[in-house]
Amino acid sequence: MVDPRLAQSSNTDAVRPPPRPDSGAVPPEGPLKADPVDPRTLKRAPTASNDCPECKTANGALTLGALAERQTTPNAGVCAQKIGYSAGWANRLPADLPLYPAARLTEAAGADRDGCRLRVVSFASAAPMQKMLDWYFTKATAAGYSAGHSTDGKQHVLGGVRGTTLMWCM
Repeated sequence: MVDPRLAQSSNTDAVRPPPRPDSGAVPPEGPLKADPVDPRTLKRAPTASNDCPECKTANGALTLGALAERQTTPNAGVCAQKIGYSAGWANRLPADLPLYPAARLTEAAGADRDGCRLRVVSFASAAPMQKMLDWYFTKATAAGYSAGHSTDGKQHVLGGVRGTTLMWCM
C-alpha cells in the first residue's frame, strides 16, 4: 500500500543501515570475574616501542577473520579465508599460550586444514592491560618465544617468534 502524499517525500525518519557490519562478538553477560593472577609470579613485559605496524594493520578490521587476513605473516591471507567461527577455538589455543585466567571469551575463530594452523581469539578481562601483557610475556618467554612489545598509544601488541611459529597478542 502506498500513500500518494508521502511517496515523493524524503522520509528523513527512515531507518538506515549501519555504517559497518556487526562484529559478531558475543554480548557480555554480567560483571567480569575477579582477576586471579598473582602479579608477583610475572615477568615485566618490555617497554613498548612506539612503532607499531601491527596496530596500523589491525585498524579497521571488523572481524577476527579480517584481522587475521591483514597480518603480514606468510600465508595469513590464504589461511584467514579458511577460518571458521566457534567458541571451541578458544579451547584449541596452544597449551603454552592459553586464554587469560578468568577472561570472558567474546569471539573465537581458527583453521586447521590445508597447512593452516591459525587461532584468533577476542576476550574481556577485569585485569589491567599491563598485567595481561606481563602474563602473556611470562607465558611466551617460558615457551621459548622471543617477545617484543609495541604500541600506537591506543593498542598494544605483544609479538614473538619460536622457530617458524608466530604469536601475537593485541
